Parts: sequence; C-alpha cells; structure tokens
Amino acid sequence: MSKYDTICAVATALGTSAIAVIRLSGPKSHWVATNIFRRNGKLLEINDITINKAYYGEIFDPMPDDKPMVDDALVTFFKSPHSYTGEDSVEISCHGSYFVQQKILELLCVRGCRLAEPGEFSKRAFINGKIDLAQAEAVADLIASQNEAEHRIAVNQMKGGFSNELKELRTQLVDLTSLLELELDFSEEDLEFADRSKLKGLLDTILKHIGKLTDTFRLGNAIKHGIPVAIVGETNTGKSTLLNAILGEERAIVSEIEGTTRDTIEETFNIKGTLYRFIDTAGIRETAETIEKIGIERTFQKIAEADIVIGMIDGTKPLNQIFASAREIISHVNILKQKLLLIINKSDLIDIPKYYSIIDDMQWEIKQTVEDNIESHGGYMTDEYQYSVTGHDLHDIRNLMTYYIISAKKTDDVEDLKRNIHYHTIALKVGANDILVTNIRHYEALTNAAKSLEKVREGMDSLSADLLAEDLRQALYHIGSITGEVTNSEVLNNIFGRFCVGK
Repeated sequence: MSKYDTICAVATALGTSAIAVIRLSGPKSHWVATNIFRRNGKLLEINDITINKAYYGEIFDPMPDDKPMVDDALVTFFKSPHSYTGEDSVEISCHGSYFVQQKILELLCVRGCRLAEPGEFSKRAFINGKIDLAQAEAVADLIASQNEAEHRIAVNQMKGGFSNELKELRTQLVDLTSLLELELDFSEEDLEFADRSKLKGLLDTILKHIGKLTDTFRLGNAIKHGIPVAIVGETNTGKSTLLNAILGEERAIVSEIEGTTRDTIEETFNIKGTLYRFIDTAGIRETAETIEKIGIERTFQKIAEADIVIGMIDGTKPLNQIFASAREIISHVNILKQKLLLIINKSDLIDIPKYYSIIDDMQWEIKQTVEDNIESHGGYMTDEYQYSVTGHDLHDIRNLMTYYIISAKKTDDVEDLKRNIHYHTIALKVGANDILVTNIRHYEALTNAAKSLEKVREGMDSLSADLLAEDLRQALYHIGSITGEVTNSEVLNNIFGRFCVGK
C-alpha cells in the first residue's frame, strides 16, 4: 500500500440494490471524479467544488465520441484532513445495478485509481491518525453487530471510550517508568527518586484497573458471540424438545430412545434484542459406550463455559429421583457465577398432587446442596436465605437459581421461559458508557501487561531499577499494542484483512 495511490471500491454490499455507494480516497480522487461527472452537460471543475456538498448529475464515459451516460448519481467531495481517511475523498451514490457499479469502477481505474484492499480505507484512517487501532477494530464490530448490546459496545469503543481508559493506564505507567529510569541515570550516586511504598500503591491501582477490564471479557465475548445457555440433564428429559421449541424449528433429533444426543448442538437465537447461544448437550448418565462418554464429558465442559444453565428434569419420575437429579445438576454448576434455571419438564403428564409436592418440597430438598455449592466456591451462608462472598455484600440465595414446572411441548410455557431467560440477563445489558473488552487480542494484551506488572510488584524490594524498568517497558508495549502506538505490518495486515472491501 502506498499513500500516493488513489483507491476506489464499492462500499455497499455487492449485488443488485436500490442504491450503491462507491468510495475514492487519495490525492487524485477529486480530479478522477470530476473527469467522469457532468452537470447539465458540463464538467464540474475542481475549482468550483464546494467541500461536503452533494452534487447531482451524470456519470459518463468520456472515451466514446458520444460520451454516453452511465447513471444518474450524487457525488460528494471531502477535503483532507476532514474526511474518514484523512485524505481527499469522494463518495458516489449511484443505482445498485451490478453492471453500473462495475462500469464506474472501470472508469475510475482507467483514470489512475486502483481497487482498494480489504479494510484499506480504515487502515488509511489509522495511519493518518484519524482513529487508533482499537477504534478501527470497533468499526468492524459495528458493521458486524446483530443486537443492541453489540451495537452499544462497538459505538462506545469507536467513540474512544476504551481508548481513553488505555491512555489513562499508559500515562500512569509512563510516569512510573520515568521515575525508575531517572534512578538509572544517577545510579552511581546511589539515589532513589521513587519511593518504593508509593510505587507499590500505584502498581496496585494499575493492576486493579487492568483486572476490572479483563474481568469484563467473559461478558463482552458472550454479548458479541451470544450469551451461552447450556441445556443439561439426564437422558430423555426433553432437552432437545426444548431447544427445538425455543428455536421454532426441528434442529435436534427427538426420540424416546435414551442417549440420542451424543454431541453438543449449538444455535443462536435473539430474544428481545439480546443474542443467546443455546447449547443442547448429551444426557448425563452412567454409560460404557465410548462415544456417549465423550459427549457427556463435553456436557460438563459446556456447563463450565455457560453463563446460564438450564437444568432439565423429568417431572414424571418419582419425587426422590426428581430431587436427586436436581442435586446432581447443582453439583456441576458454580451458582455464584452462573445463573441456574431448574426446569421440571413434562407438566402435561404430572398429576396435581405431585405437582404441588414438587413446589412445596423442592427448596427444602436442595437447600443443603445449594449451601455446599456456595461454600465450595468461596462463599458462606449467614442465615436461611442470605449468603456472602469475601469482598461483597450479602446476597439473597433465591436470586442464584430458580425452578419452573413446564411442558416443553406447550407454546405458552416455552414463551414464558424465554421471557424469564431474558429477565435473568437484564443485568448483562450494556449502558451507553460501559467499557467492555470483547476482542481476544485486547484481552491477551491486557493479560500480558498484568503479568509484567506482577513481576515488578514481586521484585520491588529485591530487584534493581533497571530490571524493574524493563518489565514496565514490556507492560507499556502490551498496552500500546492495543491502540496501535506500537505495532508491526503483520499485525495491521491481519486486522484490516478481515474487514470488508470498501471499509
């Protein structure tokens, strides 16, 4: 890529449509556009252009003697540095005929443009200082967003919310590094410019800041790719029936034969603007069958990865088996971090006395299992309904898990369940100014920065200033790599190569 090239591309999706937009960027963009554009039969002269104004006229082919019209069009001119790329730019809005789009590109290329590479417009915006690398990646996320939460995260990052957080971190790290490197300049005088206790306090603050950002990755990644919801339970409890009912299609095989589902089945589904990734899993049971064993192992893996666990229980079983199944499911879930919905299925086959027995006895039958679960994951019970976790206020145990008695074959029951799933994830909604890490590259860079700072923290009392400064420089490198303050061509090509052409 050369900054002296003038590039062009269709910025809208290829194919037939009402309109299409063709973009140009580079030093010759105004000259090229005016050579194939006329108004009232006359060329628009460059000196007569008003920047940021849309002109209506005709795109034409100057080569034939009769100079035939190609299409009606609106042409808008942008002047460096006040454009998306920071260069002279043009946008041509034409009709969405595939032939028209290709003909206009041909006319532009004959006059000195070349076709843009994927993401090259955004890459030029980054190189010209219009956006940083994190903002550039947010552009791609915004284009790919499929729900309100994804959109909010991408818009906030594109506006520089995440970048501002990183700038604050980097400023603190630069100050810390400067103090230590100043000591190196006066090492022969054995002077200490940085109070070690104050440095430790600053390091702790920075590490806490990074920790808060990395802690958001699980949520950010879930929102971006779908909040994972694992449907688990014993064989033949109706897991696949429930998945099909939620999706409204026959996605999973439903059979009376136990162990039909041998592997996980994943499908995304949008509920009230939030994307969920539903995972049907192999039924949990003792088995000697090798393939089914592998499927059950994957079930436990998916439980650990899920933010919401739907535990399916066959309501036609005896009460002692229903409560035993509930305890088995609870034992595999971290209910301090995951929302558990216990579903007693097949209510259409349950008699009324048994129905009320389940309702009356469930919370008492599973109480000890829930308490054991809380304690095994670092919490402790304070009274019948309250639990506490170190560093947090008391929480109501009834908010950790809920149980419902439904029939997966009844539309009203399934719709009610979907509303409840959404209700339990309202806390995952993203505010206009929330900062979430959604990009694995950003998460790894922050994690590596934290590792370098941990080394500094551990060696503060024993290591020399030059060794501490080296680890601080490594942390600065990792933070800077997110916004592109330090990078290389391979990273840039990898990032922008995933963009669509025209962006």
